[in-house]
Amino acid sequence: MKLLRKKGPFYIQVKNELKERIIKGEYPKNSLIPPEPELEKEFGVSKITIRKAVEQLAIEGYVEKHSGIGTKVLDNRAISKLSKGQGFSEYLLSTGYTLRKGNVTISKIDVSDHPILSNFFHEKECYCLERIYTLNDQPYIHFTHYIPGRFLLSLDPETFKDSLYEVLYEQGVYFNRFQDEFGVENPSVKIARLLNIEPKPLFQRTRFSYDINEQLIEYSIGYYNTDIHKYVVNLNI
Repeated sequence: MKLLRKKGPFYIQVKNELKERIIKGEYPKNSLIPPEPELEKEFGVSKITIRKAVEQLAIEGYVEKHSGIGTKVLDNRAISKLSKGQGFSEYLLSTGYTLRKGNVTISKIDVSDHPILSNFFHEKECYCLERIYTLNDQPYIHFTHYIPGRFLLSLDPETFKDSLYEVLYEQGVYFNRFQDEFGVENPSVKIARLLNIEPKPLFQRTRFSYDINEQLIEYSIGYYNTDIHKYVVNLNI
């Protein structure tokens, strides 16, 4: 495959090509993608470019690196549902930013203690996962994910160091559709502190994720510090 400078950074072009192969099944789940020397030769780029491309694939949840073994493909069913257009994280990476996932906290909470959750979940308990994303090492996004208590999720944060959606897929969840809503809301004092800002209205993204039976399997709220970078939506025509 020939890379063209007018199409953007080479590592992004390599990443996108590898991602397309994963989604199409050319690199099946649990298989290894070709080793670095082979990819260097195919794309005509340096080892650094290949490593950067693979690093971005790992951040997006498509692959994971195993020392001494190679880079293994993760299941892409959940991810591919969100990959029909250029996602916001992909946009940030393509424009030279470094977006990283921070540590996860996870707990089980009583739904009745949170009136808004009672509108969505029928279970008595649900899981609450929180994570900070950094942009160029600055706290940028705070996500809170609520998952129905009927799933048997581990309370070990290490389980969720990569993709929450992959963990849910292992529980037998097949995603059907995602519904995102946008607005401006005041985050809690706790979230403002984690984002290292004074309490103020922030851009908010609320997501509802449904399975093939139209059951709600995730309700999440994300707060973005748009003083660092505005939220961008790219639409393919």
